[in-house]
Amino acid sequence: MLRRIMAIAHKEFMHLRRDRLTFGMIAGIPLMLTLIFGYGINQDVRHLNAGVADLARTQASRQLIEDARATQIVDPEYSVDSTQALQALLRQGKVSIGIVIPPDFANRLVRGDRPAAQLLVDGSDPTLFASARQLSQRPFSTRTPKTSLDVARRPGTFSIRALYNPEGRSAVFVVPGLCAIILTQTLVLFTAASIVREKERGNIELLINTPVQTYELMIGKIIPFIVIGYIQITIILLLGVVLFNVPIAGSLINLYFAAGIFIAATLSMGLVVSAQAQTQFQAFQISILTLLPQVLLSGFIFPFDGMPRAVQIFSELLPVTHFLRILRGIVLRGATPAEVWPDIWPLFVIFLALMTLAVARFRKRLD
Repeated sequence: MLRRIMAIAHKEFMHLRRDRLTFGMIAGIPLMLTLIFGYGINQDVRHLNAGVADLARTQASRQLIEDARATQIVDPEYSVDSTQALQALLRQGKVSIGIVIPPDFANRLVRGDRPAAQLLVDGSDPTLFASARQLSQRPFSTRTPKTSLDVARRPGTFSIRALYNPEGRSAVFVVPGLCAIILTQTLVLFTAASIVREKERGNIELLINTPVQTYELMIGKIIPFIVIGYIQITIILLLGVVLFNVPIAGSLINLYFAAGIFIAATLSMGLVVSAQAQTQFQAFQISILTLLPQVLLSGFIFPFDGMPRAVQIFSELLPVTHFLRILRGIVLRGATPAEVWPDIWPLFVIFLALMTLAVARFRKRLD
């Protein structure tokens, strides 16, 4: 009996050795996840882009800005002249936190009866609100022109005002992100299996004898899935509004336009997978490998600003990273097409690059 068991085990080992994809995943998945969680994921968010509206323009206010920078929680990159301009930067997604220093900043410091300054936070992301709370609890020491002594500030120098999600409801943050994640998971897998299914069923022979060009085959394959993608995003948004009271602040037309580009880019990724895989099981395996980095590094679960710079650069190559920003910008902040354009044009580029790669790798012939 032991001999027969060992013979079966030997056969299975030989099969794994010949199956390079499965053999690679044995080491590849632990390696990838360990590197992502160990190096790329950081819950301690630092160096958030910040804007400053210094309406006091005094030595004390400038010192406060430098003290805030010294905490390494925020990096004041923008300086504006009004609270309205600061809110515009937040709506555009250029900054995550805004620092408002009122004209009577020095008097507030002396009286100490209320917060001397204010933090405007993009409340659509709970991690940003936690970072703002951490900054507001830091003690600051500021010299005012009305006294020669340092006014030691207890925690409470800043008050916090959360924009776009003042109630701090997690559904407002999660549901828009689910649109990107669910579309990525389903569309890559559906598309990857479509061409592989043609190979397994022998239908690829029929395509060989037709005048259909490779790029025509690819485009024809993704058109039905574009419709499916629009159906899915409609269902998710509808459930979010009806069941979870998620507000849609922006234009649905703008959202659906951007969604079309994202869907095309995601389907192109599935075509690249299908051109590489030989069986539907292999297509499923490769699809899972492409899904994990997009979920973990896009900012859906873990804060994007907390990642190392090298990981952020890599994440910019993922379609879901840009679509998450577009979704949260339009749905939660009411962003205009011009304000989300910095994330729309990369989706065009990713789509063209992936479609070109898929066409180049696909061979309309029998293996």
